[in-house]
Amino acid sequence: MSGEPAALRPAAHRFAVDVPELELADYQRAVRLVLRHPLITATWPDERALPRVRRFSATLRRDLAEAFGYRLELHGSTARLVRAKDRLDGTQPAVSRTGRPFDRQRYAYLSLCLAVLGRAGIQITLSELADSVAGDANRITGLGLDPDHGPDRRAFVDAVGWLEERGVLRLADGSSAAWASDPGAGEALYDVARDVVFALFRPTRVLQHVDSVSALLDRAMSSSGNAERRQAAQAARRAVVESPVVYHADVEPAVANHLRGSALTTDLARLTGLRVERRAEGVLLVDTAGFTAERFPGTGSVAQAAVLLAVRMADRVADPDGRRVKRLPPPDGHARQQALVSDIDAGLPAATLVRLDDAGPDEPWAADDRTDPDEADGAGRLPFITDSFLRTAVGEILQRYGTAFGAQWHADPERLRVEAVALLERFGAVAAVPGGVLVRPLVGRYRHTVATIKPRVTTETLF
Repeated sequence: MSGEPAALRPAAHRFAVDVPELELADYQRAVRLVLRHPLITATWPDERALPRVRRFSATLRRDLAEAFGYRLELHGSTARLVRAKDRLDGTQPAVSRTGRPFDRQRYAYLSLCLAVLGRAGIQITLSELADSVAGDANRITGLGLDPDHGPDRRAFVDAVGWLEERGVLRLADGSSAAWASDPGAGEALYDVARDVVFALFRPTRVLQHVDSVSALLDRAMSSSGNAERRQAAQAARRAVVESPVVYHADVEPAVANHLRGSALTTDLARLTGLRVERRAEGVLLVDTAGFTAERFPGTGSVAQAAVLLAVRMADRVADPDGRRVKRLPPPDGHARQQALVSDIDAGLPAATLVRLDDAGPDEPWAADDRTDPDEADGAGRLPFITDSFLRTAVGEILQRYGTAFGAQWHADPERLRVEAVALLERFGAVAAVPGGVLVRPLVGRYRHTVATIKPRVTTETLF
């Protein structure tokens, strides 16, 4: 027995158990790195990332599997985190080098590029890649690819650029910029990193056997009580690290119970080095280390307008002297998931579906049997803020903080409103509904925020 009093002994941890305290910060940095970048190569997101992951590979594999149900694979110069997904998320699209979100056309070209590269050798020219992708795309009704057609060429270049950034394609000779301007004016030769190609596309099921995207979501079921609690705890941890904010009302009761427990806070702090902020309505992971690609509040005109709108909405809801704010039930999250599933399934090529003899159709995405709190006692209703209020608020923001916003926003305040509201919705601060938005509890966090304008520094010149 140890002679040290029990109260003075360090608390036992379930994660990072074999990581010395002096190396814990480095380990937590590696965890955040893998969670933010599920694909890591020799060059993506930078040259230092892969050595950081390899340094703690054994512990990372064990902890990520136990905490989140994820699988970490390392092959050659590639680390791949195979994640389990509980729901579809339309707020994190692939983006081009110029920041353009991918549309259906770009996703299709990206998938076809991977298919071509999977059967290619160790090198390929850009024109060969384009010809092969065009051959496949032109057999798909409604898609097609004509390199001489500007929109098609730009979409194809965005898909190739996405692969270049992640080290799937490495320029060996020539220039892709000249080809992007005119396919007949230049050429580029690429080395193909085959280990990255095979790590990048890892579906959990054979796609020809899938008749709905919902079949790719994690639906592990167990009859054991202990296994069910373990799965609910993993789902709770996944929700916190994958979403800006998690509301208890948006998850299953078993998951909400784990969100309310103290173990989740301790576990995520140990794993990520970040603090979990808890409120009656839900939890969020406070990003103090650049864990997420997009942060709120952030920099830029849209982010500044968004936080100022959040302040205005919070003041409007809490104003005791103002007109009473109408409250409405929140949108049905299950219905939104079903709509997203339907949108994706609309592009499923039914002609290639191969149903297994012993497999029936995948179960449709359906709501569970939870009781709607609004049907019980009227609780859970959210304040409704109209579009007209938001337009007026944006106009007042532009007038009061005029020097903080460029001329383009003063000329188009409606675009500023739309983009600011979209940003707030991505972070779970509001829910867009016809005629306005529903204010979610996260907005209350900015109720007493005071904004100031920093004076601009001007440089005197002689001419």
